[in-house]
Amino acid sequence: MKRSFEKGFFAPLPVLIIGTYDAEGTPNAMNAAWGGQIGMTQVSVSLSPSHKTTENIRLNREFTIAYATAEQIAACDYVGVASGNKVGNKLEKCGFTVTKSDKVNAPVIDQLPVALECRVIDIQEEFGETRVVAEVVGLKADESVMTDGKVDYAKAGFVIYDTVTKTYRTVGGSIAGARSVGRKFE
Repeated sequence: MKRSFEKGFFAPLPVLIIGTYDAEGTPNAMNAAWGGQIGMTQVSVSLSPSHKTTENIRLNREFTIAYATAEQIAACDYVGVASGNKVGNKLEKCGFTVTKSDKVNAPVIDQLPVALECRVIDIQEEFGETRVVAEVVGLKADESVMTDGKVDYAKAGFVIYDTVTKTYRTVGGSIAGARSVGRKFE
């Protein structure tokens, strides 16, 4: 028998590291869990209006999204707990270095193997949050996390945020082929 609860959760939530530049060109990054894909070419992230990252996105209208990895989870967590409004060198403090994207005015974190390059389509203020909708205009992926020319989740070491236990979890292995395993019922 199922139990009823007052609150629910949505899972899995990828741990996203949002990279931006400020007005002086200083790189910043933050950890965000409230985001996802919209169709094939767009993403949406929900951010607090007070974040330095939110300010930077409003300014430049471009950003990157790197996927947090198990190998770099401490640094990925740190850029979420340290505020860019208070700590100007938080990337340096956690050992992250960056390379400027060649497609958008935003940093690509060198230590994270997969990053999306995004250009803002719309910014919406509602429910006390800033929702940023963006077009993905590029993808950067290290060769080390690829199999047959495609990003391999298992090699990349992606993590998700578990809102129930407030922990990070690794993405598991493959269990079946999408759009094929269910064909047995045809």
